[in-house]
Amino acid sequence: DYEAMHEGDLGFKKGERLRILQDWFFKGVSRKDAERQLLASGNKTGSFMIRDSETTMGSYSLSVRDCDQTGDTVKHYKIRTLDNGGFYISPRITFNTLQDLVSHYKKQSDGLCQSLTNPCLSPKPEKPWEKDAWEIPRESLKLDKRLGAGQFGEVWMATYNKHTKVAVKTMKPGSMSVEAFLMEANLMKTLQHDKLVRLNAVVTKEEPIYIITEFMEKGSLLDFIKTDEGNRVQLPKLIDFSAQIAEGMAYIEQRNYIHRDLRAANILVNKSLVCKIADFGLARIIEDNEYTAREGAKFPIKWTAPEAINYGSFTIKSDVWSFGILLTEIISYGRTPYPGMTNPEVIRALERGYRMQRLDSCPQELYDIMLECWKNKPEDRPTFEYLQSVLEDFYTATESQYQQQP
Repeated sequence: DYEAMHEGDLGFKKGERLRILQDWFFKGVSRKDAERQLLASGNKTGSFMIRDSETTMGSYSLSVRDCDQTGDTVKHYKIRTLDNGGFYISPRITFNTLQDLVSHYKKQSDGLCQSLTNPCLSPKPEKPWEKDAWEIPRESLKLDKRLGAGQFGEVWMATYNKHTKVAVKTMKPGSMSVEAFLMEANLMKTLQHDKLVRLNAVVTKEEPIYIITEFMEKGSLLDFIKTDEGNRVQLPKLIDFSAQIAEGMAYIEQRNYIHRDLRAANILVNKSLVCKIADFGLARIIEDNEYTAREGAKFPIKWTAPEAINYGSFTIKSDVWSFGILLTEIISYGRTPYPGMTNPEVIRALERGYRMQRLDSCPQELYDIMLECWKNKPEDRPTFEYLQSVLEDFYTATESQYQQQP
């Protein structure tokens, strides 16, 4: 028997038969994620998937990898349904089943951008964490390699129970109260989203506290964009990183949570170049005055909204301000914000209404989004939901997202 380990798992008993559905059908994948997956390495021109339509409940879309004068792209086609249950993309030819439709367009493109070749490769699912392993014994972890030291401790690549690769954050003793941490961690573990680093387990029985999360191969976004590989990332991918972070923050916004320390150093990147938000909520429970007091050496002044600096007022809208600063880090491949200015100079400049200048490499449309994030009044700043949609459609806003029917 296989017992479901966590939400989204399918349990089944010995002797039961499972039918694997078509490998070209991707349930619940958004248009944007379809593009990300089809453009990932391993897929070629003609790779495709059929997915649920985001715009029309109960109908489907076909997404196909194409290559045109702009390079590799993905084209989307609406699959329309007939009253009798059949399907078509072009009304001149209809099909009884999606399987028939796929077979037809594999033989010839018949008006599509390409004939269909192989189904999109599925990203390997993360191995689910054991259902009840929340407080785990320190002995179950082997710290393999120190990846870095932060303000409040170290980050290690580690092995859990001899077989699962994880990241472990070891907190400096005294940096937070165990009770406060456990309250926050219990809330943090309910925040589960593809663009948030998954909190797996904790060690809190004695200090140092360990925080066990999924392992992200490429490290922080700040470090990654400074590497040779990161430096080769072109503008459309930088915009995509921004859209992914906005998507994760839109989820935090929807859950009425606040990050409080949003910057490129707190975004992690995996081997598929998926960006995930880390350390959400931790800033609130740190007890280090150097960090909590705005005069402190560790307080991230350059990322912090004026009302949070001046009155300690942290809200999702102060996170939006920080997101605008994070966009400058991304577009500049990791330059520190307000170059050449000290923290006190930044505070004084902001009071005068100063805003960071646009970099030559930054499109005006992206700079306009930054300026929206840096509106003086928090309530005038956009929502993350809005930022997600604008960044996801950064290149398609002017054109229809679907190809006209062939």
